[in-house]
Amino acid sequence: MRPKYQSFEELVQQNKQELWEDEYKLNQIEQRLDKKVTSQQSDKMGRLPS
Repeated sequence: MRPKYQSFEELVQQNKQELWEDEYKLNQIEQRLDKKVTSQQSDKMGRLPS
């Protein structure tokens, strides 16, 4: 839980940290999505008749 009063600098630092964490989580999700899409594409390619 956040303290009731924080200095401006503390709030800026906290917001930067939260943004970094959000960006990290988004990157993880994007990597999983890319991996899933790539896997699905390679599965389709493997099933195409020669």
